[in-house]
Amino acid sequence: MEEESSGSDTRVDFYALPEGCISDIISLTSPRDACRSSAVSLVFRSVAESDVVWERFLPSDYKEILSRSDSPLLFSSKKHLFFHLCHHPILIDNGNKSFALDRCSGKKSFMIAARELSIVWGDVPQYWRWRSLPNSRFSEVAELLNVRWLEIHGRMERRMLSTATNYVAYLVLKFVEGGRGLDTQPAEASVRFVGGGGACNGPRNVFLKPNTYGQQRPSIEERLGYLRNTTQLVSRLLQIAEGQFPREREDGWMEIQMGEFFNGPGEDGEVEMSLMEVKGGHWKSGIIIQGIELRPKQSK
Repeated sequence: MEEESSGSDTRVDFYALPEGCISDIISLTSPRDACRSSAVSLVFRSVAESDVVWERFLPSDYKEILSRSDSPLLFSSKKHLFFHLCHHPILIDNGNKSFALDRCSGKKSFMIAARELSIVWGDVPQYWRWRSLPNSRFSEVAELLNVRWLEIHGRMERRMLSTATNYVAYLVLKFVEGGRGLDTQPAEASVRFVGGGGACNGPRNVFLKPNTYGQQRPSIEERLGYLRNTTQLVSRLLQIAEGQFPREREDGWMEIQMGEFFNGPGEDGEVEMSLMEVKGGHWKSGIIIQGIELRPKQSK
């Protein structure tokens, strides 16, 4: 006589689970996984597109942030709101900041407008000009006309950022044709916590012009100059290797990475981003500053 198997089938039939349970499971994943789960079944699609799920992907303070916008935001569902904020940053705080979400994680991103930054000599018309550009998020941008002392600072309250998140700070800018003095001396960019509160990036070399080294054939005079100044050439090559060059963004602007930091749980105070070029002593012109953006670091 054959013995009956004493084992039991412990498989879980997800289709038999209550919708509330499926909702809790999907909410513990990511926005991308929630979208993928919609293809599993009609039940999963109904749950994965529900406001209950997408409410949990939105920041806990999203209502307070939206209340600081000058224009009311209309949306048909929480999922619609989520993806609208991913692709269309909104202006808050009297138009001095923009707010958006990272579409993969739902973490918060902010850009601080040039008007909200501290720019040395920024209120002197012969050094800086405030103007509008049609493709800027903000009503005004700052155009560098002519300075020897270039110094820009921006601050953000850490409580406004997503917690337990690695952030990267970027200077968002454009270049004006005919600018000068931007490739003579690298600038220094840094990120620090005001009043302490953890490690941040120290000063790093950044270049205020796109990397064109090696793209143009040097003239005979330049090649002779390189031979006469081998030490300067080696130094320049080391600066290029260690520095950060501007790169193009999807919105047509350029950005320079200023540094990164970890925003831990329960952290208070401010984080300060700085860009300085004060050592060269030469005149500089030809950049337009839109602002400084803080966004979550993308995992590789």
